[in-house]
Amino acid sequence: MLAIKGGKILTITQGTIEGGTILIEDGKILDVGVDVQIPEGAEVIDATGKVVMPGLVEAQCHLGIVEESIGWAGADSDETTDPATPQMRVIDGIKANADEGGLRAALETGVTTIQVLPGSGNVIAGTAAVLKTAPKTVVDEMVVRNPSGMKITFGDMPRRVYGQTQKKTPSTRMGIAGILREWLVKAQNYMRKKEVAKEDPSKMPDKDLKLEALEPVLRGEIPLLAHAHRADDIASVVRVAEEFGVKVVWHHATEGHRVAEWVARKGIPAVHGPAMRRGTWEMREMSFKTAKVLHDAGVKIAITTDATSQAIRLLPLVAALYVKNGLPRDVALRAMTINPAEILGIADRVGSIERGKDADLRILSGDPLNIKSKVEMVLIDGKVLYSA
Repeated sequence: MLAIKGGKILTITQGTIEGGTILIEDGKILDVGVDVQIPEGAEVIDATGKVVMPGLVEAQCHLGIVEESIGWAGADSDETTDPATPQMRVIDGIKANADEGGLRAALETGVTTIQVLPGSGNVIAGTAAVLKTAPKTVVDEMVVRNPSGMKITFGDMPRRVYGQTQKKTPSTRMGIAGILREWLVKAQNYMRKKEVAKEDPSKMPDKDLKLEALEPVLRGEIPLLAHAHRADDIASVVRVAEEFGVKVVWHHATEGHRVAEWVARKGIPAVHGPAMRRGTWEMREMSFKTAKVLHDAGVKIAITTDATSQAIRLLPLVAALYVKNGLPRDVALRAMTINPAEILGIADRVGSIERGKDADLRILSGDPLNIKSKVEMVLIDGKVLYSA
């Protein structure tokens, strides 16, 4: 049993506890509060004068599939031989070990849960997975949820990869939407044939991995994770999604300020960012003020770095810059913890300090939104995996 005592505990969902204690057993939070009794023989971490908060949750990154500093040999994010590859599974490309620079950077920052997505070259790129950042020999031991969504890309990337470079579809935004519709219709027809085959097994279609992968999307089990910077692109995503009755999470939302109220009415959450670089022309309206506009309109937001490696360290800094530009402080903290956990469908395990949840904790020297504050300790599943 482990006790963390004396710290200022930011539970995120149940207020702040001054001088509180967190009791941990078997990787779970057993109790939290001011009057928690520490059993005799328990290991104790003294957090007096420190801030204790949940481990951060990054809902959009490419850690482990783009290894730093080794070029093409470490690039496993995009299977750019076909614009529609729903059968690809990001988990098959992730390098999960303590030497992987991005995962190590995440752990040192206190990012304890990540959603890893395929890249953005394809219209339909494949399934994402949610992982803990505790290094393991085998990536399967890190999984929290797999698959967690189907990555799609609307905008310039597929047009450049296929239209400009390979002179094939899609070369236009119409082509992108057309490919998504085409494959969703194929998957619907495939599902109907399988349903008919329950009565007549002779009519069972040959197994098709592409169509099998799209079934959970059409059944509403996982969302479309829609890479879209521009307002017109998310409008097209939603148009297609509503035709097929599927769920959507808007990733990037660079022009979220243009359609914030509309997106709020649609009930679509936004994984917003990156905000530290304009990587493409589509990002020309990038602003630290967009997060506030989205929040004020009623959109649930999560902050993302979209990191492939070391940029994961910027997550707390971006949150602070959003606060500087008007986002309420408590919303910024939620946007790195419970909001992404809810968007990912894992809020029963992570994102806040509550009884029964995973003991994923971040202990800091001071205010988590002050860039001078130092991450002093990180726990995942109740184990200290980083200590400054």
